[in-house]
Amino acid sequence: MNELAAKRNAVTELMRISPLADDLAGLFARAGHRLYLVGGSVRDALLGRLSADLDFTTDARPDQILKIVSGWADAVWETGIEFGTIGVTKHGSTLEITTFRADTYDRVSRNPEVTFGDTIEGDLLRRDFTVNAMAIELSTKQFIDPHDGLKALRDRILDTPATPEESFADDPLRMLRATRFVAQLGFSPAPRVVEAMTAMAGELARITAERVQTELSKLILAPRPRRGLELMVDTGLADMVLPEVPGMRLAIDEHHQHKDVYQHSLTVLDQAIALEKADNWEPDLVLRLAALLHDIGKPDTRRFESGGGVSFHHHEVVGAKMARKRLRALKYPKQVVEDVGQLVFLHLRFHGYGRGEWTDSAVRRYVTDAADLLPRLHKLVRADCTTRNKRKAAALQRTYDDLEERIARIAAEEDLARVRPDLDGNEIMKLLGLPPGPLVGKAWRHLKELRLDRGPLTHEEAIAELERWAQENGIQPPDR
Repeated sequence: MNELAAKRNAVTELMRISPLADDLAGLFARAGHRLYLVGGSVRDALLGRLSADLDFTTDARPDQILKIVSGWADAVWETGIEFGTIGVTKHGSTLEITTFRADTYDRVSRNPEVTFGDTIEGDLLRRDFTVNAMAIELSTKQFIDPHDGLKALRDRILDTPATPEESFADDPLRMLRATRFVAQLGFSPAPRVVEAMTAMAGELARITAERVQTELSKLILAPRPRRGLELMVDTGLADMVLPEVPGMRLAIDEHHQHKDVYQHSLTVLDQAIALEKADNWEPDLVLRLAALLHDIGKPDTRRFESGGGVSFHHHEVVGAKMARKRLRALKYPKQVVEDVGQLVFLHLRFHGYGRGEWTDSAVRRYVTDAADLLPRLHKLVRADCTTRNKRKAAALQRTYDDLEERIARIAAEEDLARVRPDLDGNEIMKLLGLPPGPLVGKAWRHLKELRLDRGPLTHEEAIAELERWAQENGIQPPDR
């Protein structure tokens, strides 16, 4: 109990010395209302990670909240007022103040019939998990924990205040949120929570793709996404969100080095995250999605060869199409869809590099096709070099070191970041006497291909090549 008492004291002391919370509590008290720090703010305070964005709840109704904060807050917004929430900013902090809720749900859609409650206990009962069902009454510093959230926090257990069946029927998105908390906080779901998630996974169909995508992205960007993804797959939630991921369990990879392609993909995700950290990158959604999805084309391209081997020819082409289709269905931004698809498409190309047999032309094309994605492609390819044979793994990394060194050398010599034809469109039109149109584009692309194959041309060489192309295509340049 000493540990629990110490944590209680730490949070109440933190609230006591927080001028912002105390000022706001004083305003509400003088107006005859109580104010509570609640939910994730209390949880994070106990974990030693309280942010500047705080959540409060109160017995005051929305119109009363507006009167209380008017003149005190730097800014006020009413976007969530129909749900009882008023947002304010003060000294750079964002605060959300919500009237006690006692909602009911039709359990067909996810939309609640908003009902304001009268007690903090009733408000906490309707929250998603017990670790989020704790509150601090700011005037008295009373710690309120009717569902043993503090014990669950200490034990790293994710459980629900009501039965999980009731909680998930009210809001199926809470099941996906459970996987996100596993990934973010390292919690383990209570057995009854796992049972309910497994039985009710199909209820996610009630949730819009946009809301699902938001939770999935938070999971992918969390410190331990593998744990959350494994829970999604084990409970059947992934069949509703990313069915291609559990689908990879059907395909043994061609090297027989991993239990299955699913486990291999999770390992690649882990290794991509390790490479992010090594280079002090922020969590990268595009890289992590590409790592997870890079082999989703394998089940559809699996072929059993004579002699017992397995092949997955062109799985990168099929996988890129599948990744784009799935991410579009989840309403990801167009740029995310295209970037992840391109990384999946390119991830296998390095394995044709062999022992450095690529020509400089092939290296240029690798860089040009990757474009701005090249740093991510480097990390994806390195993360994909997974094998239990340490000597082989080291050899693969050395080979990629060699490729990166060649890229750096050629880039320094030729400015690969801006590979363009040696003649621009205006000069092509002038030399060939052409108006703007498709023929100019064809000539431009021809010169770019030459640039990739041969490197920079002199101005005279570029003109000679353009005239040769024009002659082959029946174009008569004007006399010069």
